[in-house]
Amino acid sequence: MNEKAIYNELISIIEEFVKDTDLLAGASSKTNIIKDLKVNSARLVDIIIKIEDAFNIEIDDDDADSIKTIGDAVAVVRRKTTAVGAQA
Repeated sequence: MNEKAIYNELISIIEEFVKDTDLLAGASSKTNIIKDLKVNSARLVDIIIKIEDAFNIEIDDDDADSIKTIGDAVAVVRRKTTAVGAQA
């Protein structure tokens, strides 16, 4: 899966947890999920769980802690899906 497809899927996941969806219109890979999109930390955990389900991956605590921006999430998903594909 390419980065654009991962990004688009992540946006659709995050959208469910953003109160003001207009904030997503200007989102980029540098957009901070908590600060810029006003998602609280508890909802970020929910987002990570949805990401795991959507991409059939497991995100450990260290990777979860590294997710601050949409780009961080894309990088984690890309790395995890590549690792899963290599094991298959």
